[in-house]
Amino acid sequence: MDRMIIVREVTPEQWATLRDVRLAALLDAPSAFASTYAREAPFTEEQWRGRIAARVMNFFAFADEVADGQPAGLAAVFEADGPAELVSMWVRPAARGRGVGEALISAAADWARARDHDALYLWVAQVNPAARRLYERCGFTPTGDEQPFPNDPSRLEIRMRRALLAAAVRELGADAEQPHRSPRREHS
Repeated sequence: MDRMIIVREVTPEQWATLRDVRLAALLDAPSAFASTYAREAPFTEEQWRGRIAARVMNFFAFADEVADGQPAGLAAVFEADGPAELVSMWVRPAARGRGVGEALISAAADWARARDHDALYLWVAQVNPAARRLYERCGFTPTGDEQPFPNDPSRLEIRMRRALLAAAVRELGADAEQPHRSPRREHS
């Protein structure tokens, strides 16, 4: 039986939910993020609303298994003037291993592909092997680039890349094994 995972774009009116989920992520996995709970907890409503706009696109994932109605996960795509970057990726502990991470990555990749990006990039801490395995299952490969982790320069993070347009062309080809099934996404 397929699990129901719904991915929705975050709207500025959901700033408080974004704040709550992001702060939960920073408390749950402080070594996975370049920012800290202490830095972001004092942000004002204006700063959270600005963060939604500045990130280009934020996504919440909702899963049947997380019964409280709160987002099961969060991801954002930052575009700026360069490549599309997957950032702020986090899945609630109760929803891990249930396809939420994959659904968020699929939504982020679809968003970037629709804007003609040929790849989606991310940075992942070397000390986060579970995240790296998720990214590899979703088609990311290491680029060979490394940099010191922003919160602890004694640790490294590695850059990963997922090809987008080439994958879409292969899916349209006659020899494609099976079409990709994206999670259900709602725009609110």
